[in-house]
Amino acid sequence: MRLAIIGAGGMAGQHAQRFQEIADVEVVAVCDLDGDKARTFAAEHGISAVYTDLEAMLARDDIDAVSNVTPDGVHKATTLAAIAAGKHVLCEKPLATNATDADEMAAAAREAGVINMVNLSYRDAPAIQLARELVAEGRLGRVMHVDASYRQSWLVSDAWGRWDQDSQWLWRLSEAHGSKGVLGDVGVHILDFASFPVGDIAAVTCRLKCFDKAPDNCIGEYSLDANDSALMQVEFAGGALGTVQATRWATGHHNSLTLSVHGDRGALRVDLDAARDRVQVCLGEDVHPARWVDITAPPTPSIYQRFVDSIESGVNDQPDFARGAVLQRVLDACFDSDARGGILHLEAQALQSPSA
Repeated sequence: MRLAIIGAGGMAGQHAQRFQEIADVEVVAVCDLDGDKARTFAAEHGISAVYTDLEAMLARDDIDAVSNVTPDGVHKATTLAAIAAGKHVLCEKPLATNATDADEMAAAAREAGVINMVNLSYRDAPAIQLARELVAEGRLGRVMHVDASYRQSWLVSDAWGRWDQDSQWLWRLSEAHGSKGVLGDVGVHILDFASFPVGDIAAVTCRLKCFDKAPDNCIGEYSLDANDSALMQVEFAGGALGTVQATRWATGHHNSLTLSVHGDRGALRVDLDAARDRVQVCLGEDVHPARWVDITAPPTPSIYQRFVDSIESGVNDQPDFARGAVLQRVLDACFDSDARGGILHLEAQALQSPSA
């Protein structure tokens, strides 16, 4: 299989590396509007062809598929161009920046008959796959409560580089550069992480906040106005209630995803920092003493491998564009909820000591 990459940013390097690790897959081209950036990327990853014109790259009949690693705001235009050229597409998350565009992309892929997947990469964790199986098998009984969190700290830690000096981070803080903030960037991951085992989200309320980060909240051409903390209260289609959060201010957490699912017969916990292949469970008689035990999950193919396998088999694996569109509707509802307010501000009152 011959594959091309659209975009030559930091995450594109991960795509190139992972696809090059798969037997019988050759990464043959890269396209980026910045020619120097594309040429440097191609040299680093041993890619023979470099383009700054997407249409010219997509015109090649020998390219079977593309991996779209562009900024969120151009996912739609670049993906639709690839679909129109008959290419199978793996698109970075979120699929689009609004549900209308996501639905259009899903419909175009379906009508063209091309394999389509969205890179919800934490599906690769064996633990979340096992968690889904345990819930589906009824091991937890009726699910009642869910907690999920995605914690990053790159606004307070330089472990991933200097966010205030590097465009690959600054654009994620700027709505004018196509960012939908932490909610669009990693909120989509944690919403999928919570709902993949439990079921679709039927209702949501959300609070978003953008904290001050620089003088006048501006660095160079970047206005720092995209949300960087998100708190959600959700109800799942099965009736369970849940809390979901995402933040870039979680000091002490580089990139942490956790999930707790509580049912009337048992519970499970997933902490990817602790182990990607371990699920903690409290089931059966262990419910009464609140005893937790570890279960090791079997290996799970990466989304890159599943994308390749889907092309070879002709059977579209998950998560597909339709799933990306479902998540985008939840994201849109979150933005709508935050815009509508619904926040009760409490009056500050002086504390009084009880009389003697």
